[in-house]
Amino acid sequence: MTLGVFERGTGHEQVVFGYDRATGLKAIVGLYSTALGPGLGGTRFYPYASEDEALDDVLRLSHGMAYKNALAGLPLGGGKAVIIGDPAVAKTPALLEAYGRFVDSLAGRYITAVDVGTDAADMDIVATQTKYVVGRSAAAGGIGDPSPYTAFGVYQGMRAAAAHRWGSESLAGKRVGVAGVGKVGHLLLGHLLEEGAEVVITDVRQEAVDAVRRLYPNIAVAADTDELIRTELDVFAPCAMGGVLHDGNVDALAAEIVCGAANNQLAHPGLADALHRRGVLYAPDYLVNAGGVIHVADELHGYDADRVRQRTARIFDTMREVLTLTEKENVTPLAAANRLAEERMAAGAPAAASR
Repeated sequence: MTLGVFERGTGHEQVVFGYDRATGLKAIVGLYSTALGPGLGGTRFYPYASEDEALDDVLRLSHGMAYKNALAGLPLGGGKAVIIGDPAVAKTPALLEAYGRFVDSLAGRYITAVDVGTDAADMDIVATQTKYVVGRSAAAGGIGDPSPYTAFGVYQGMRAAAAHRWGSESLAGKRVGVAGVGKVGHLLLGHLLEEGAEVVITDVRQEAVDAVRRLYPNIAVAADTDELIRTELDVFAPCAMGGVLHDGNVDALAAEIVCGAANNQLAHPGLADALHRRGVLYAPDYLVNAGGVIHVADELHGYDADRVRQRTARIFDTMREVLTLTEKENVTPLAAANRLAEERMAAGAPAAASR
């Protein structure tokens, strides 16, 4: 049975369905909160099995973006969009233009960007129909790949977690397992190796592992993520797919800290409690991986690389604030991060310094 938005009880401000008969566009925009500003979040183009599945995804993703943007100190709310269809088959310039008009019809309450199934070239087309878009290509006036800032933010979060756990923010001599060495994971391990950490990697794509070993021939490689989870590590850094920690492997985790770039690292929120009971410090993913959204959001204000780096560096301070609350209230870091984000949204004003 399909449940309506109200029946789901998610507390979203607005959910809008868009349909264009000529191009076949079927899109949904979810706005969880605009208390801090217009909702910013990417457009996911995906062949959902049903409209109900697409709705569940956009509600979940827009909720997460509200919390991410609030903790990042951005003057932005949480929004997300999904387009139903296989991008390899259904994505056409005409459909993207229709989608741009759909975004424009929301009059700035939602600002879109790239996500799974969309890229900067797609945003260039969307931008022909609306100004409410970021993440365009550099050739079209955009600001390029956000991966370096995502990696830098995760690194800052990891340093903060290390300071809380071991009394020093230095990762020199610590053993870090990086699961997924694509763009972000590859850049993250660069930061770690430069500081003197010992890094073990794994990736389902052999070409990604080979690319790392060409630069770092002596780096250790685990057979797969499950092996990495069981390896004696100081830090486990999931940087690929979500749901990497689940009921079947959480008790096998040997690391003291979990801090990585992947979204939705925990298969369900209850695993935050399981990690906490075992004394494992979990750095909430939406807090530490916010460097990418900080980067693309700055396009709205006339991009300044120094400002973006400074804002991304503040992930260290926010992580320390969350962990202080964790200790004071004896709650999980996830619960503390959620509470801080909710307080910032309730206050209705940006948490960061002025632009």
